[in-house]
Amino acid sequence: MADADDVRRLALALPHVVEIDSEGFDFRVADKGFVWSYPERRPGTSRVIRTDIAVLYVGDEAEKQALLLGEPDLFFTTPAYDGLPLVMLRLARVGVDRLTELVTDAWRMRAPDSLVGGLDDGAGPANPDPSRAIGRSSDPPAVRHLPRPSR
Repeated sequence: MADADDVRRLALALPHVVEIDSEGFDFRVADKGFVWSYPERRPGTSRVIRTDIAVLYVGDEAEKQALLLGEPDLFFTTPAYDGLPLVMLRLARVGVDRLTELVTDAWRMRAPDSLVGGLDDGAGPANPDPSRAIGRSSDPPAVRHLPRPSR
């Protein structure tokens, strides 16, 4: 199963990714977060950065609900993330192949079209065979610019 090292390896293999200094992991492309460690908050206690759980950008509420309902053993959310296109992923329950798809899809939805096209046109590190590109479409994904939850 996957762990934080797998997230780091996969995210950094994608074009123009920057890792932000944090207690866990936090990756961005074009100043937009696409995967980071879950900052767990419990009433009356300090925030705890959970590197065993990844927060993933999923694009929209429909995709979020599809993941939450379709794979509840992998994905969850909390009230703090209501209305945001983000899900939490239990890394210990996901395989590296599926994690590769999820991280790459999150990157695609946040990256500028010129970078996404470059990954689709050439053999990218997370997708060595461009004919098997994840989420490949003639239409670019719709991206809403929403603030990340305060961390």
